[in-house]
Amino acid sequence: MIVYVRFNSSHGFPLEVDEGASVAGLKEAVGRLRGVQPDQLRVIFAGRELHSDSTLQACDLSERSTVHVVLPPPTPARLSELVLQRRLVGGMGSLTRLDLSASRLPATSTGLAVVLEADVPDAEDVPMQTDLKPHSSFYVYCKTVCRAVQPGKLRVRCRTCRQGTLTLSRGPSCWDDVLVQGRIHGVCQARGCEGRVAEFYFKCAVHPTCDEDTSVALDLIMANVRHVPCIACTDVLSPVLVSQCVERHVICLDCFHLYCVTRLNERQFIHDPAVGYSLPCAAGCPDSLIKELHHFRVLGDDQYERYQRYAAEECLLQMGGVLCPAPGCGAGLLPDQGQRRVQCERGDGLGCGFVFCRACMEEYHEGECRSTARPPGGAAQGRGYVLDEGAAMCARWDRASLETIEETTRPCPKCRVPVEKNGGCMHMVCPRAQCKFEWCWLCRIEWNRECMGNHWFG
Repeated sequence: MIVYVRFNSSHGFPLEVDEGASVAGLKEAVGRLRGVQPDQLRVIFAGRELHSDSTLQACDLSERSTVHVVLPPPTPARLSELVLQRRLVGGMGSLTRLDLSASRLPATSTGLAVVLEADVPDAEDVPMQTDLKPHSSFYVYCKTVCRAVQPGKLRVRCRTCRQGTLTLSRGPSCWDDVLVQGRIHGVCQARGCEGRVAEFYFKCAVHPTCDEDTSVALDLIMANVRHVPCIACTDVLSPVLVSQCVERHVICLDCFHLYCVTRLNERQFIHDPAVGYSLPCAAGCPDSLIKELHHFRVLGDDQYERYQRYAAEECLLQMGGVLCPAPGCGAGLLPDQGQRRVQCERGDGLGCGFVFCRACMEEYHEGECRSTARPPGGAAQGRGYVLDEGAAMCARWDRASLETIEETTRPCPKCRVPVEKNGGCMHMVCPRAQCKFEWCWLCRIEWNRECMGNHWFG
């Protein structure tokens, strides 16, 4: 197998070792290449110093992993710190297989999902607990190569020199230890560095990565080691997303994708000032908004782009802005309060120059707003004008598209978001989760008993 060795924080070089090789063998190989006695070297990987009598596989050091081999100058004070640290972290397990779910998912559930709890198993649970099939403890969004949700691995480096030569004083035991800076300290063994603060980060475990190739931790996605059925399809799949609600409902990633797409099509995402554009638990549990918005990357690139656009529109509308009603534009504008005449300014490739009335979202006009009907188009008038047949066909097509848009969409009278009508009665409900205004398609006013009696169905 190939491992990458960084000697005293230099650029890494590949080193071929046997799969069953020991750490002592790795030290001997590096010592021969660098002209150093092997017993003077220390091998650091994932926040801990590896013992010479351990094998690389036992240390969870897989193919193409990067290890740091250092020759630290042991001053008396520094040496005492290292001796104490070895006692504290001698039995610390691999960072890749840690269970950090306890702090985000407290074990107070009486509902479906009791996932990854550390309590003592019952006798009937023993076969499941003794299953040694390997699984990933972390899942990340790989934003460079895969651009998808993938198994991840947790790594640590010194906050001062940003090298992986820091050995931890203790291993992380919860998500806050990893995501909140400065909670865990250690000793950096790089030459000339006196760093003490640990900095955790995640990498994609599917492909080789460089130091800068980091991924986003998805703390709600985990392996379904308890075989809990999905709340939607009832299948037992892995990995799953575990909501932060009291019931800790479990939903498989396929159903979560369908849940997100459906809510996005209906504009049912919720804009929270602290969290952003998010969704609650699929079961509708209170206080369960997803806080890490990268979970919505399961939508895929195209749908996620639409998600971002809707999020920007929702933020703009809550700030008192408007969206340009011109077909094909939709640019966000922030006119002054009380300003009726609004122009979609051109600039930086945005804006179309359309001038419209803020009250009715139609072309700007003087006087009271009224329903305007465009005059039917006629033949081109004027002498000496030659009409290209292809251009005429495009013009007819564009005209038909515009008429279709005008017939099937109208802005919500309250928030001005375009609403499409594709059949059904005249009773409309704004799809925006923050609006939900009920109005009449014909009258364009709030739905009332007169609308109900006169033209509910046209």
